[in-house]
Amino acid sequence: MKHLAYLAAFLPTMALAQTDPADWDAVTAAAQGQTVYWNAWGGSTTTNDFIAWVGDRVAEDYGVTLEHVKLTDTADAVTRVLAEKQAGENDDGAIDMIWINGANFAAMKEQDLLFGPFAEQLPNWAFVDVDGKTVQTDFTVPVEGYEAPWAMAQVVFIHDTADLAEPLGDMVQILNWAQANPGRFTYPQPPDFLGTTFLKQALVDLLDDPAALAEPATDANYDLVTAPLWAFLDELTPALWREGRAYPATGPAQLQLIADGEVDLAISFSPGEATAAIANNQLPDTVRTFVLDGGTIGNASFVAVPYNSGSTEGAMVVANFLMSPEAQARAQDPNILGYGTVLNMDALSAEDRAAFDALELGIATLSPAELGAVQAEPHPSWMTRIADDWIERYGVAQ
Repeated sequence: MKHLAYLAAFLPTMALAQTDPADWDAVTAAAQGQTVYWNAWGGSTTTNDFIAWVGDRVAEDYGVTLEHVKLTDTADAVTRVLAEKQAGENDDGAIDMIWINGANFAAMKEQDLLFGPFAEQLPNWAFVDVDGKTVQTDFTVPVEGYEAPWAMAQVVFIHDTADLAEPLGDMVQILNWAQANPGRFTYPQPPDFLGTTFLKQALVDLLDDPAALAEPATDANYDLVTAPLWAFLDELTPALWREGRAYPATGPAQLQLIADGEVDLAISFSPGEATAAIANNQLPDTVRTFVLDGGTIGNASFVAVPYNSGSTEGAMVVANFLMSPEAQARAQDPNILGYGTVLNMDALSAEDRAAFDALELGIATLSPAELGAVQAEPHPSWMTRIADDWIERYGVAQ
């Protein structure tokens, strides 16, 4: 009898786990009454408030209860799921959904810790900008439907139009402008994240075909692929602020140089950063942003569902809602989050498109359409070697 009781308890969990993501009616029926424990970064009041709003909406529409488990390090959630698997806790684990990308996703995928594939079967996937956003790879790792995108970050260049009136279309134009205006450009010193991002962006833009960067860097391909970057930097460095003998340590320090009138151009990974800085009186209101003609590097934030979630349907409901035009427009509102959208504006209804068009993004923030195509992140192995080489070639003591 104990064995029968065990089976009776176990079979419903199996049924939940096997609900076809493409059968949305079945998913929403099973999700009713489920509680989803979403492990997500909890270090921002605005982000926490947005997640609370998502919880209100999925409760209202689907009867799903969303509990935000606030993380300081996403790796902690990955470790928890792995520990549960090693302990044989394969049903109704403690975590139902994780805000994830990059190395943490790669680790979970490699160790078979993920439920799915599910993302491309969700109804709101139809609105996702598959061609224009990097939503099917995560730092070169194929997503294959094991995580759903919900926010975008993208490289923009911040310029003070009082001195640099027009956008610069590519890295060659940036070099030419810097040489004509010595001392008016710099970037954070690698290995700072934004500094290495500038190096990646330069290499992506300079290569005729950046597809090589999707594969790992090797001794056989590294020198040939990176040669255009070093040639570019050899010419650029003498024209930089302080002739490349000093660099700002961080992104905020770089923006302070614009505020102080020392430089006219900076790099950012946040399309809304310049507007926020103007609003906070950190930058002059003559500052604007631009992207390169060939697009700029971007990456997505995703949500993934652990393999042993007992609320997979509820998690799929939340993931689908996060991709909805309603949630995406709210997240893009700079008064809420100011995150970039993963949606294709041309795929939206006129009403939904109007909601995005009506957003007051701020005087220095580009619209989703103006941000244009997103270039994929190179494989991480390129950045490790490039950063080390940069320090050897151009690095200076702070």
